Amino acid sequence: MDTTAGVDPLLRITVADAPDALQSLYDWLRLEDEFRGRLRLAPSAPGTGGEMGGLLDVLTIALGSGGAGAVLARSLSTWLTHRHADVKVTVKGPDGRSVEVDAHLVRGDVPGLIREITRLVDGTEQQQ
Repeated sequence: MDTTAGVDPLLRITVADAPDALQSLYDWLRLEDEFRGRLRLAPSAPGTGGEMGGLLDVLTIALGSGGAGAVLARSLSTWLTHRHADVKVTVKGPDGRSVEVDAHLVRGDVPGLIREITRLVDGTEQQQ
């Protein structure tokens, strides 16, 4: 958990085995007003993949003043239902808790996804 004063905690989003899907998700989430200026693509670890600086394989979202959980859950569920390929997305909070979402499973349980992501993000926002 980032406890530095004035620094928003970060959510980390990864997409398993689908490098272009992360870019697609980034482009999708950039359309949300709640996330404007709060999204970044970053390497998960320096030097990953043998390239200087690593591959851009993590999407980070700086949490703001609230409401990000519902926006992320709604937007992520919509993005997943429009994907033609099955992808697995993991959303990890700054406290280490995470939610893993499988695209083919979310199509049948959008309300469940919304609850899980909202719970993860709202718990993080309340700890600020």
